[in-house]
Amino acid sequence: MRIDGSWFRCADGEVRPIILAEVASIHGERASCMLLVDSNADSTVLSARVLEMLRLEQLPPLRPVIDKGGDTGHVDVEAMIWFTRDGPDQVAFSGRFAAVAEPNALDMSVLGRDILRWFDLIVDRSSNIVCLVNQRHDYTISAC
Repeated sequence: MRIDGSWFRCADGEVRPIILAEVASIHGERASCMLLVDSNADSTVLSARVLEMLRLEQLPPLRPVIDKGGDTGHVDVEAMIWFTRDGPDQVAFSGRFAAVAEPNALDMSVLGRDILRWFDLIVDRSSNIVCLVNQRHDYTISAC
């Protein structure tokens, strides 16, 4: 399986790796979502915009989400995150994800290791590649 991402120029001018997905509520409503690929983040965290768009039920958090400023004041939500993979199919990850309720707390949603651990992550700026691979896909690194 291969899930392709891209490089995105953010409002601050920095170019960052992202993967587009759809987040679905337990009621089936879907919203497009840009996920920042962050291999250092323990968990996937949804932005306040996604939380508001889908009117996701806010649950008490099971574990803290800490950033450089301390605890983010987040909530948990039950949701499904849908990715388009190679071919016409989609793959979903469902469960309890963290979400921030404060609009200024997070510029975009974050794709963390709770999902990334199922894939090999390729983030290659010089070749303009951002992708997740597993199963029938492989990659090679060679000297130039």
